[in-house]
Amino acid sequence: MQERLGISITNQVIKYAKVSKNNNDINVLSFGLKFYDNLQEDIMQIINETDSTNIPICINTKNEKVAYFSTFGLLNKNDTKKTINTEFETMCADNHLNANAYEGRYIIVNDILNRDRNKVIYFFDGKSDLDERILSVRNGKVKSITPLSTSIANIVEAKRNENAMIVNIEDKTTVTTIINQKVYNIDQIESGMQEVIEKINERENSYSKAYEVCKNSTIYTMETTELEDTNNSYLPLIVPTLFNIVQEVKKLKESYNRIDKIYLTGLGTSINNIELYFQEYFQDAKCEILKPFFAENNNKINIKDYIEVNSAIALALDGLELGLKSLNFRTSNWKDDLETILHSDIKSLGKGKSKGRSRPSFSFDMNLKGELTVSEKWLVRCITTVIVIMVIYSVCSSFLGGQIISKTNDAQEIIQDTNSQMSLVQEDDRLVLSKEQDYKDLIANLEDVNSELATKRARKNQIPTLLNQIVYIIPKSVQLTKITNTNSSDDKQHIIITAQSKQYEQLAYFKAKINNNGYLKNVSSTEGTKQGEYVVVVIEGDLP
Repeated sequence: MQERLGISITNQVIKYAKVSKNNNDINVLSFGLKFYDNLQEDIMQIINETDSTNIPICINTKNEKVAYFSTFGLLNKNDTKKTINTEFETMCADNHLNANAYEGRYIIVNDILNRDRNKVIYFFDGKSDLDERILSVRNGKVKSITPLSTSIANIVEAKRNENAMIVNIEDKTTVTTIINQKVYNIDQIESGMQEVIEKINERENSYSKAYEVCKNSTIYTMETTELEDTNNSYLPLIVPTLFNIVQEVKKLKESYNRIDKIYLTGLGTSINNIELYFQEYFQDAKCEILKPFFAENNNKINIKDYIEVNSAIALALDGLELGLKSLNFRTSNWKDDLETILHSDIKSLGKGKSKGRSRPSFSFDMNLKGELTVSEKWLVRCITTVIVIMVIYSVCSSFLGGQIISKTNDAQEIIQDTNSQMSLVQEDDRLVLSKEQDYKDLIANLEDVNSELATKRARKNQIPTLLNQIVYIIPKSVQLTKITNTNSSDDKQHIIITAQSKQYEQLAYFKAKINNNGYLKNVSSTEGTKQGEYVVVVIEGDLP
């Protein structure tokens, strides 16, 4: 079983999640969120609390930037790499940057606007910032340092022919666009939770209390206006930021032909009903809170607990080789790994002592006369062990060779018998095929009967189903006075609904809900007549 500790660091918050992977089984062993004062001390406290002293740690980059290049699609790997490096150096020169001060990583995707070109998404971060990230972990073993904007896609189970946007509302907002199951674009929006928490902190004088205020705040939509809590004085500080984010995401979405889903994640998802707030602005895309793909079908997991540490889980999955390996700014040092292996195997050899521990001695004397040293004794033992293993291997090979020949002869006999049985089976198969058409006719007749029965059952349940659906969409201020089925034939059922409300907008909203949800087809309504203090409309449509 592999274990990784993912740590997501922003200007104010540390999110952490210890994740294990056993074959295809992924579990979150421990997780949490804390506002920090001293980054190094708080990270060491997290490592100790999660018992992760010897567990590889996966963290996010600090101040990564993104650049986009274009390359010819038919270039080989080496030429593509040279072209990308040249493009990066040119960009640095144009912007008066020192290219040697940055470390870069990139991914290549097909350009959806030009099939002959490839799009290069180039991430680069200052070498000093990367060193600072490693130092913040102190004695921890850093396995990977990756951009959070791409790592967050690790917990999305991207489906074929489904395009999505991941809106990560942290200090600032990052929008990760996934096209054809691949990260295609990264955009950053200046508005984010940092400005919200800062404003609330001016009143509460505590970042943790400001975050709790966000968790206890509810954004009200058209469907919940009647439940609005006018005592929530912090909504005016929250809503403008969310509105700015929504407007920027709308602009980004318009640059693509189709976006099927918009996932929301980050500190912003602590605000209640944020997905409903987004859904009002994106009618042609499904808006939902991002949940780890491995947790959705697990009834033992409280997914709500995982949502606020999505970023830490995503980083841990990078360390478990589920992310984009090419974006890891922490390259694997095979020399250090080799040194560790060697040290663990031979540290007890030799007579040298340092601070009470044995150290290896490599002074071998190949002349074996006289008393053997400890190193020479171990060398003789190793040679003897190898010889014994070779002898055992030879004996076992001879025995297994004879067994293989014997089993091969047995297998040949079984094959001959099987072939004779197969000829009999083929004869039976010809007899069965001769009856095939008769069975097909019987099956067709049964399917026709089942189809007729299914149609009758469906028509029978349509009216109760419609009433059940209306219960969930009808506004509270709307009253139904009459529902009539004017035609109960098998071909079409025409429904007439008479509704009244003191607010004409609620009646229009009710009609739009029936039409948009497809509960009725060919929906129409009267303009509405005033009867006392109520407005009455008649809504008509056909059951689908």
